[in-house]
Parts: sequence; structure tokens; C-alpha cells
Amino acid sequence: MTALLPPEGLRPATEGLLVPPGHGKRVRTPAQDVTFKVTGEHSRAASTFEVLVPPGFDVGAHVHTRSEELFYVLEGELDVLAFEPRVRTPDRWQRWESSSGSRVVRATPGTLIVVPPGCPHAFANPTDSPAKMFFQASPPPDHERYFDELLEILSAGGTPDHAAIEALRGRYDIEQLTPLRHGRQDPPGR
Repeated sequence: MTALLPPEGLRPATEGLLVPPGHGKRVRTPAQDVTFKVTGEHSRAASTFEVLVPPGFDVGAHVHTRSEELFYVLEGELDVLAFEPRVRTPDRWQRWESSSGSRVVRATPGTLIVVPPGCPHAFANPTDSPAKMFFQASPPPDHERYFDELLEILSAGGTPDHAAIEALRGRYDIEQLTPLRHGRQDPPGR
């Protein structure tokens, strides 16, 4: 792997960054499997990740005031939301509807979702098979640091420290609107 940047910071480079399949820093927990492909060390524009979404995982509806995100489904299917609902109910974002009639969509391979700052969004894997997506978050390196610190909290063992996770989300511009869930759930009514 070729590093793009000299130690003193970002500046024009004469070589790009090549990350072969299966390479990158991997963060794994029972609820997430994230591989860092491009970090703030290599890009001013965005952090880029490959994310395996296990069956039953629901990131929960959330919103960022500063971050812009892009999701591209590579394999499998995900239910996705990227709109302001008429009413932000505290649970079951899958039932939300926008003032213009937008509803949750089943995203299949090739589906692209762009989420501007301030737009509520969510994704969940309601199927029995893992899904894979390409994910970019801008500006870097907030999401990288969030994933690293979340892994530290979850690696402590025992019941996750929900207060620590909530504080972590606050530091990284994540306002959680509905609960994050992992593992098979009863299918939500629509």
C-alpha cells in the first residue's frame, strides 16, 4: 500500500493510494464489521469504508449536523431511509413517511444513497444474509475515530456502557433518533 501523504500533512502527491481487496484496518464486533479503506491521513474529502451488515442489524435513525454521507450497496439488501419524516417517532423508523410521500426503500446492489447534513437516515438488514456496502463520511476523520472509540467501549466486556456510547455519539455529531439494534428482531409493521 502506498501512502499518499508526507508526515507534515496533506499536500499534492505524485502517487495515489491503492488498497487491494481484503486490505485496510478492520474493526469487528458482533454488531459491526468495518474495514477502513481511505482515512483522513490520505484524503481531505472523506473517510471511506467497506461495511458488512449482518442479518438483523439496524443502525437506528440518526442525524448529523456537520457530516455528509454516501452509501452504495454492493451485495445483499438493506432497508434505507434518507428524509425528514412528518413526525420523528422514537421507534420503528421503517414506518416513517416524509411530507412529500417518501418512504423507506429496499436497497439492492447498485443503489446509491447520499445524505446531506441535517437529514435523518438509517439502514437495516432485514434479511437472513449479510449485506455489504461502500460507505463514505465527510469530513474525515470523525467516523474513523468514532469506530475506534466504539470498539474500545465494546471490548470492555459485559453489558455495553450505554452512557459511554451516548457520550461518544455526542462527541462525533451523532444524534440517535431511534435505537440501534443487532440480532434478529420481530419484523416491524409497515
